[in-house]
Amino acid sequence: MINLKSIKFINHQARQSQPERYLDVTVSAEAVISSYRTSLFSFEWLDAAGKIKDLAALPEKERPKRENVEKALKNGAALEKPVLGIGIQDNVEIGSGRAVFLTLAALGVKHIPVHIPVTHKDDFKTFIAALD
Repeated sequence: MINLKSIKFINHQARQSQPERYLDVTVSAEAVISSYRTSLFSFEWLDAAGKIKDLAALPEKERPKRENVEKALKNGAALEKPVLGIGIQDNVEIGSGRAVFLTLAALGVKHIPVHIPVTHKDDFKTFIAALD
């Protein structure tokens, strides 16, 4: 398992350009993935049981994205924080940084720092991680 403290994160460009619109929170990877299962886009990364697919099972266009995140982790490069939101079906959607979020979760990271829209603050109360 990867130690979250050893990972360098930088703010996503959306957060940098409009800081008043986003909050920085740390979410439970398990809770987010459980909600993300109902996303129309989850099939690319999640299997029918809601588990993150192995590299070989990912669609061809998604494999390089995961490999790039794993390479960045190995090299100590900074990762952009994913941007999450609540979709029209009241589930979590990963607006940007899906490969970062799901690769970290697949590698065992339990709590992941992300950006969320200020307007979704109340909707994310159940996803925010209780950190040790």
